[in-house]
Amino acid sequence: MTTRSIAAVVIGRNEGERLLRCLRSLQGQVQQLVYVDSGSGDGSPEAARALGAEVVELDLALPFTAARARNAGLAALRKGIEFVQFADGDCEVDPGWIAAAAAFLQSHPQAAVASGRRRERFPDASVYNRLCDAEWDTPAGEARACGGDALMRVAAIYTAGGYRETLIAGEEPELCLRLRRAGWQIWRLEAEMTLHDAQMLRFGQWWQRSRRAGHAFAEGAALHGAGPERHWVAETRRALLWGAALPAAIVLASLVHPLLLLAACIYPAQVLRLSRRMGNEQALFSVLGKFPEASGALEFYWRRWRGKARGILEYK
Repeated sequence: MTTRSIAAVVIGRNEGERLLRCLRSLQGQVQQLVYVDSGSGDGSPEAARALGAEVVELDLALPFTAARARNAGLAALRKGIEFVQFADGDCEVDPGWIAAAAAFLQSHPQAAVASGRRRERFPDASVYNRLCDAEWDTPAGEARACGGDALMRVAAIYTAGGYRETLIAGEEPELCLRLRRAGWQIWRLEAEMTLHDAQMLRFGQWWQRSRRAGHAFAEGAALHGAGPERHWVAETRRALLWGAALPAAIVLASLVHPLLLLAACIYPAQVLRLSRRMGNEQALFSVLGKFPEASGALEFYWRRWRGKARGILEYK
C-alpha cells in the first residue's frame, strides 16, 4: 500500500503545539492531509497551512461537533482516496501505524475500521490522565466500536451515511454500529497507534468529560437502544441507577428515619467489589463517575423534552 490512496483528516480547536505535533507525525505517511478547524482563536488554521495541510474552517453560524468536523474532512478528500486516517488534534500518530493498518484493511476486505493502541502521553501527570490511558487499553480482535483515532475505509463510511453530525459525543460508536449493521467489521489491532495529550489535571475537567459521556450514553440509547444491539442501554441505566435513583431514594428514606442514611454504604461496598477486577483507583472513579454521567443523561432527557439540542461540552 502506497500513500497515494491514503489521506488523513485531523480535527481540532485551539490545540496549539499539540496540533503541530499531530500534523508533523502525518507528513510523509499520507497523500492528502486535511485539517478541519472548529473556530480556533489561536492561529491553528494558519499554522496548519504552513505545514502543508489543506484547511477547512467550519461555518461559525452552525453548532460545532466532532462529527460535523469529520464529515467536512471527508467531503474535502480527493478522488481515489481509499483509506482515511482520522485523528484528533491533540494526538501524535505512530510512525508505523498507518502502513500496518492499511495492510490489514487490504487483506481483510470486510473490515471497515482498524484502530490500535492509543496511549496517554503523560499518564503520571494526574489520576485523570491515568484513567484515560486505562480506558483506551481495550482487547485486540474484532470489536464493536473504535475511538476518534482510526484508519477507515472511505467507501464503507459513505455506505453507512457518514457521521451523525448532531451528536456532541459518542459519534464513533454510533457510526460503527451502523457499519456493523451493513455487514462491515471493526477491528482493534495489537499495534501502537497514537499518543494523546489529555491535559486533564483538575477534578472539574474529569467531571465534565464524564458528564459528556453520560449525555452520549443517553442519546445513543435513545437512537438505537430498541435495536438488537441495545446500544448503550445498560450504560445509561447504570448511570441513572447509581448516580440519580439510589441517591434520591437514600435521601428520601433518611427523612423517614436518619439511620437509613447507612444505606449509602452501598457505594464503598461497590468500590470494594469492583476493585477486585479493576484496581482501587479505577474502581473508585468508576463509581464516582456515575454521578456526572447521570447528570449528563438527565440533561439530555430534559433538553429533548424541551426540544432543545445541546452544544459541544468541552473539558479543556
